[in-house]
Amino acid sequence: MYRTHYVSETKGMIGKEVTLAGWVHEVRDLGKLKFVQLRDRSGIIQVTAKKGREPDAVLAEMNVPKETVVMVTGVVTESKIAEAGCELIPSKFAVLNEITAKVPFEVTGKVPADLDVRLDYRYVDLRTEKTAAIFAVRSVIVNAFREKALDSGFVEVHPPTIVEAATEGGADVFKLQYFEKEAFLVQSPQLYKQMAVIGGMDKVFMTVPVFRAEKHNTLSHLNEATQMDFEMGFATPEQAIDMLEATTIHCISRVKEKCEKELKILGRELVVPQKIPRHTYTELVEKLNSHGVKFTWGEDFSRETEAKLVEILGYSTYFVTKWPTAVRAFYSMPSEEDEKICNAYDLNYEGLEISSGAQRIHRPELLIKALQNRGLNPSDFEFYVNAFRVGAPPHAGWSIGLDRFTMKICGLHNIREATMFPRDRVRLKP
Repeated sequence: MYRTHYVSETKGMIGKEVTLAGWVHEVRDLGKLKFVQLRDRSGIIQVTAKKGREPDAVLAEMNVPKETVVMVTGVVTESKIAEAGCELIPSKFAVLNEITAKVPFEVTGKVPADLDVRLDYRYVDLRTEKTAAIFAVRSVIVNAFREKALDSGFVEVHPPTIVEAATEGGADVFKLQYFEKEAFLVQSPQLYKQMAVIGGMDKVFMTVPVFRAEKHNTLSHLNEATQMDFEMGFATPEQAIDMLEATTIHCISRVKEKCEKELKILGRELVVPQKIPRHTYTELVEKLNSHGVKFTWGEDFSRETEAKLVEILGYSTYFVTKWPTAVRAFYSMPSEEDEKICNAYDLNYEGLEISSGAQRIHRPELLIKALQNRGLNPSDFEFYVNAFRVGAPPHAGWSIGLDRFTMKICGLHNIREATMFPRDRVRLKP
């Protein structure tokens, strides 16, 4: 076999023989002593060979460039000098694949590389300590989301990503040819998760890619993003917000619990909120105006106004509820008290909107009216509207943007760093 243990497991293996496999991180040749730092996904260990003690063939094999893929068999010994507290005395050192091209940048991080260069060679960038930490955190977030969903009695579903009609309406869609028909990449799994609830599944969740053909160049948008979605049957908007709050806190808590090493690498002191404050849209508009920011009721918040709200509120994580109906998706349920306000809500985490949701319209006549009010043709959504004619329960749901959530938890400034192979206006590879 190529490996018996990971590097992180060697601390408890003093005096025992192990076989490790990974990449050469650093090489030092002091004549009588040769040092190779071996790196795998769990950490780095020093391999130390001494002339006259180890076979000449082992010392010769250790003469390799950085990032060579190798397998090393040896005995783990205690070391007061090595950073890991132990080192490996090799009896066998084998090259599994030679370096045949120049490594595009320094994996050790000693020489910084531009983000675009790192993304061009993401398969190398993933070997760096910081990038590996980011995706370890992302993995914990998405697994914590799934854990919370399953523990709460939700069923995982997998909706399609190719649709006949734009699921959100509007023009920001990617068109494609689907045999003889025109089709679109899905902007949201919204319609399908609702139909699952209508179908009697009651509570569903999913992790899905979504696509938006928006020509933006910002630090917080992508054209292909990953969403973590919930939909709850027989639920009030308050119950859905409660679930969103509990899920968000659970994800942050799991990262703090399981990613101590990664958070240290990223320089993050993660704070787990006990509760997340809730404010209505109207309340926040009034706060802005009372603090000298001219803001018209019915506008959407910009990055500048969101930053100002953080300053006014004194904290950066909060809910915004009861939005103007006109600025939300057509399927958002209007309030019974005032149809200009709908039962929609957003979650801002550390000053950035990471989640959006609403109670959905479950009556077909209201849905047709909402479509017409947006200038959309109800016949284009007939398959969707018909689902509400055969017994649709009241329901509500939301989605969390995994890329944005990861970005904020990791303390990053560019969302592309939080996405393994990001798709923006210009990037289609690797």
